[in-house]
Amino acid sequence: MSKKIVHVVGTGTIGEPLIGLLADYRESLGIDEVTFHKRTPLTSERAKVQRLLKRGARLVADEEAFEGFMEIGFDPAFSTVEAIDRACVVIDCTPKGVGHKNKVKYYHNFDHNTLGFIAQGSETGFGKPYARGTNDEALVHDEDKFLQVVSCNTHNLSSLVKTIGFHNGDPDNLLDGRFVMIRRANDLSQASDFIPAPEVGSHVSERYGTHHAKDAANLFRTLGYDLNIFSSAMKLNTQYMHIIQFNLKMKEAMTMSQVMECFEQNPLVAITEKKLSSQVFSFGRDHGHYGRILNQTVVSVPTLHLLDGGKELVGFCFTPQDGNSLLSSISAATWFMYPYSYEQKIQSLSDWFFDEV
Repeated sequence: MSKKIVHVVGTGTIGEPLIGLLADYRESLGIDEVTFHKRTPLTSERAKVQRLLKRGARLVADEEAFEGFMEIGFDPAFSTVEAIDRACVVIDCTPKGVGHKNKVKYYHNFDHNTLGFIAQGSETGFGKPYARGTNDEALVHDEDKFLQVVSCNTHNLSSLVKTIGFHNGDPDNLLDGRFVMIRRANDLSQASDFIPAPEVGSHVSERYGTHHAKDAANLFRTLGYDLNIFSSAMKLNTQYMHIIQFNLKMKEAMTMSQVMECFEQNPLVAITEKKLSSQVFSFGRDHGHYGRILNQTVVSVPTLHLLDGGKELVGFCFTPQDGNSLLSSISAATWFMYPYSYEQKIQSLSDWFFDEV
């Protein structure tokens, strides 16, 4: 296949910024063309589509929706089936459950030339779990065709485990990991699901608690590790950022200098002196790519504390909205096309990895 084409399905919370990032960096990522599928022609979203087209992406729609798009001023370049057939990589960013339906309808049973398919965090079981910087070595060229980019909070949790729990290179060093996911109610772009007051969540897994730890355990299982981790979750009536309170117990004691050195040496971890989520969010708005910080986590330094002679680290960190999922989606797509040089190509996005916030 001569042309490197990436096709994004969906223009929501993850799809829209992902299309923009891919379009803006397509040359340095080695992409010839970016296409995107939008299901419904809506005048309320006409400006969004116009902006994505202006940035160089091409519109795709179901054939039965062509007339509706033409009525609001758009001429789709390709139909759904044509776009999948042309694409090297398809990144599915549709709402929960739709990715699995698309896999059955299109991705599995259609005779196409696509190298790989990627779905997002809600689509557990779609393919091998993946998070940039956590389990890249688990990807197998010419074998893995379906990947699932884990959720933004699972990225954060997993980054903490690998950076601190595995700091000495030994996964058995982590004895126990406990995490409280303090989640925002909904994204700024979403008009529904806001809550009037803090809401606590239930534990759906006997071993792992909420899906966050379970998903992280499945992620590390691709590397052959079986981790003792557990998560709880609650929602706050805010739209700013998710926060994680973490407690990591280790065999090997650490000093705070060693903790800070581990965080500072990981390019996907940012540190901050800030304690207000609004201030971290504001930094992303002012200095990120269209408001996005692409780090896996932002660790609040004033909250860090060592217990038990340095064998237990507690603290708080912020999840950079969907920024970490965007990075992993681009990394996975680039890996499908350039399995031996994708590491170098995605460094073109390094301006949006921050050492400090």
